[in-house]
Amino acid sequence: MNNFIYTATKLKGLYLITPKPKTDSRGYFERLYCIEEFKEVGLKKPLCNINRSFTKQKGTIRGLHFQHPPFQEVKIIICLKGIIYDVAVDIRKNSPTFLQWHSEILDSKSRKIFLIPEGFAHGFQAMENDVELLYLHTNFYNKEYESGINCKDPMLNIQWPLNVTQVSERDKNHKFISHDFKGVDL
Repeated sequence: MNNFIYTATKLKGLYLITPKPKTDSRGYFERLYCIEEFKEVGLKKPLCNINRSFTKQKGTIRGLHFQHPPFQEVKIIICLKGIIYDVAVDIRKNSPTFLQWHSEILDSKSRKIFLIPEGFAHGFQAMENDVELLYLHTNFYNKEYESGINCKDPMLNIQWPLNVTQVSERDKNHKFISHDFKGVDL
């Protein structure tokens, strides 16, 4: 039985996933991840890390983050509490959608899941206070291979819905994309 509805976006490999909960008078039970079922959308690697973040202030942006090969990763994003504006940017070298981005509103009520493939930068803006996210990763974090793009990069022109209230020092220091940026070679 398939426990998910997969909705493809305009960017190859980027999916919005809707779990199909089993409900009764007690409430519901819902699967968040299944390696066998996620193979339908091209996910073949097992999970390596599961992380949770808490963002206190509405308007805060985290990102845009990615890892270079060989530590590139698929990220599966689930909003446990609150609402976020979630963004994925295609930075795959030679991709027909190179430097295009796609956004989704994720919240704890709709319980939708964002599957972000390798070769994408990811970031989000908290749409309310006290937001919690669950991140599922297919590769280990490696500081030497981490990188990012400035969330205010004019070449991307991401339209963040709220005034930006907070960005970490690390994320503020991410460079803008230069005209000779060729992307991530997978």
